[in-house]
Amino acid sequence: MKKLTISALAAIAIASLALVPIASAHGERSTAATATTVQVKGGEFFFRLSTKSVAKPGKVTFVFKNTGHVLHDFSIHGRKTPLIQPDKTAKLVVSFTKKGKYAYLCTVPGHAQAGMKGTFTVR
Repeated sequence: MKKLTISALAAIAIASLALVPIASAHGERSTAATATTVQVKGGEFFFRLSTKSVAKPGKVTFVFKNTGHVLHDFSIHGRKTPLIQPDKTAKLVVSFTKKGKYAYLCTVPGHAQAGMKGTFTVR
């Protein structure tokens, strides 16, 4: 009976390994393991990011919530959300291929000058 139980457990363990994603022979990794999400809240006239930097280049998803009372957007690295109504949310996926500092801002006229801007760092 013990021998059957050990054999059954070994078979289950081996079958479980088949479900684990494995990197290809070319060294590719799962994008889920390298993806980063940054929560962004913006209102009159500020942005608050859950983090202002990432450890390395790659895809970053910015989840922008307009907590203000007027339309705002979020723009970074040549990409931007549409204008977002108050209390609404939009996602913006940006691929950073190089280390560096990237300016972000609200593109509504006058909003960046009023404080809706900052710098995001890719290390």
